[in-house]
Amino acid sequence: MKKTISIQSKVLFYLILFIILILGILWFLEISLFDIHYEKTQIANMNKNVQTILTTDDLVETLRELAYTKEMCIAITNEYEYKETFNSKMVGCGLTQNNEQVKSLMREFIKSGEDGKSYKFTNNDKNISALLYGIKEDESTYIFLYTNLKDLSSVTKVIKRQILYISIVGIFVSIVISIFLSRKLTDPITNITKKAKELGKGNYDITFAKSDIREIKDLTDTLNQAKMELAKTDELRRDLMANVSHDLKTPLTMIKAYAEMIKDISYKDKKKMDEHLDIIVDETDRLTLLVNDLLDLSKMQAKAEKLNKEKFDLALEIKNILNKYQIIKETEDYVFEVDMPSKVMVWADKKRINQVIYNLINNAINYTGDDKKVIIRITKEKKDYLVEIIDTGKGIKPEELPFIWDKYYKNDKKHQRNVVSTGLGLSIVKQILEEHNFLYGVKSTLNKGTCFYFRIKIS
Repeated sequence: MKKTISIQSKVLFYLILFIILILGILWFLEISLFDIHYEKTQIANMNKNVQTILTTDDLVETLRELAYTKEMCIAITNEYEYKETFNSKMVGCGLTQNNEQVKSLMREFIKSGEDGKSYKFTNNDKNISALLYGIKEDESTYIFLYTNLKDLSSVTKVIKRQILYISIVGIFVSIVISIFLSRKLTDPITNITKKAKELGKGNYDITFAKSDIREIKDLTDTLNQAKMELAKTDELRRDLMANVSHDLKTPLTMIKAYAEMIKDISYKDKKKMDEHLDIIVDETDRLTLLVNDLLDLSKMQAKAEKLNKEKFDLALEIKNILNKYQIIKETEDYVFEVDMPSKVMVWADKKRINQVIYNLINNAINYTGDDKKVIIRITKEKKDYLVEIIDTGKGIKPEELPFIWDKYYKNDKKHQRNVVSTGLGLSIVKQILEEHNFLYGVKSTLNKGTCFYFRIKIS
């Protein structure tokens, strides 16, 4: 396995490496490239000085000024000896010393007969690059200009020594700053990692502290939100297990009990046996409905089935759905108030939208008030129809509204069981409407009722 290191060590390593790299570049530019830059400057100055000499009216004064201001060694000679030298600043000038290498170059120029020529060479006596420029003044007079191509002044040596000291101190200070910065950057991440491990173990009481670093703040906000979602999911998971267990246990118990009664008692009485068999069938239907809802929800969440959109009359479908509730209208005095156009032509998956209407009506029946009224209203708007299913029950608290679409969430954990319900109806509604990209929502007023609504495209 690849060896891992802590984020603090890694940040510290890269910060120190960065600082050393910067100082190295500075050292290279100031020390290594300094001589190259100095050499180019000296050559350029030499060329300018030659032009000044060639155009001057007062040769001696010009040579003296150049020697003083440009740190050059200048000599006026004939073929055999020096006539005059100018060397006020440069110590140990190659022209004034008995340097055979320089003399050889001077003789070479005199013999060449050229008007001007430069010689770049290495002064063996000083082990330094130098530049010699010869100018033919007349048939017996020559001017030679000599300059070093490397700065040998004491000021430059002091500067280089100071850069070395600064680099050493800079590296030390940089390491200290890097340690501080690495801790400043990594301590929040380390703390987040520790708390994230606690979160992974199921501890939802932790809080991820915010930071003044934007990216870390965004991360802590996300993790705090994830913590709340995980806590909610964990609660829903427990509720789901409790509800599924209860919903499965009740019909199974009833089926077993009535089957035993038929076996032991009512098999002799056909009427009672038929009643008991009807109960078994009803409880089996309840189980089938629960399993089918679970399968439908799983398929929709996994997007295992594609929508089969078509044009249909939603008003007609609602009338057909309401016919299925005729029995509870007659036996339990439920009232269904319908307010919709005679035709509501829409474009959607008919089977799925029927499932939405059925689940919302079912929900309204379970939670409506003592007047047992359920209102179905469709309003035509510019581009779509607004479909509303309204009950007159006790309503939903505002803080509970965001959770009502969750599986097995029930208002105050209690609901009437006027019709068979699995606790998955609103989750299925949400999934279907989101697959259609239809806007949906819920409005509720305590002690007045609740309105579930969605918008469906006009065909």
